[in-house]
Amino acid sequence: MNKIFPQGDANDNAAGAKALPGGAGKGPLCCSSRGACLSAFLLLLLVTLAALIALVAILGLPPRTPGAQICVTLMNRTGFLCHDRRSCIPASRVCDGVRTCAHGEDEAEAMCRDMPQSLPSFLVAHCGDPSSWIYSDQKCDGANNCGDCSDELSPVTACPPCGPGWWRCPSTVFGYCGCIPRSLCRDLVQHCSDWSDEYSCPGP
Repeated sequence: MNKIFPQGDANDNAAGAKALPGGAGKGPLCCSSRGACLSAFLLLLLVTLAALIALVAILGLPPRTPGAQICVTLMNRTGFLCHDRRSCIPASRVCDGVRTCAHGEDEAEAMCRDMPQSLPSFLVAHCGDPSSWIYSDQKCDGANNCGDCSDELSPVTACPPCGPGWWRCPSTVFGYCGCIPRSLCRDLVQHCSDWSDEYSCPGP
C-alpha cells in the first residue's frame, strides 16, 4: 500500500512563506551590496584612527624607556641622562631618594635595589678598599670621599693636578687629599699638615 502525503495548495505555500527583513533571503545585518559594506567598514576605520591621533595629540606620547645613558654635566662630570634626553643629572643624584628626572627614572627600583651592583657601571667608582665605592662624579673632586684618599690620589686614581682654585699641600688633614680649596687658606684653621695653608698660600 502506498502512502499518500497530503499536498498543500500552491496558494497555501505562498501564504505560509514569510519574507525576511532586508530583502528576500537576506538576514537583517547584511548590507544590500558588497560596496556599501566595504565603504562603511573603511569609514569606521578612519574615524577610529582619527580619534587615536587626536588622543595622542592631547595627551602626548608615552615616554620612551631606553636603558641608562651616560652624559657629561655642566660641571664636566659623569652624569645620568634622563629619558627626556635633555636633562643630565650628576651621578651622585641617582638613587638618592629624590626624583630628579621628570619621570623618576633616576629612582627606578630596578636600578636602586642592590647598589652598587644594580647601578650602571659608569655611575660607580671603586675605592682602594674593594668593599667601598663612591659615585663616579665624586672622583677627583678634591674631597676625601673614600676615606683613604684613593679617589683622589694615585695609584688607584689618576687625577689631574690641582686647578687654579686649589692649593697643593704635601699632606692634608680633615676632608681633603693633596689639594685644598684656596678659600680655606688663611682662615686660621689648619688644613695642611705643614700649615702651608696659613703661611704660604696666597689665598683666594
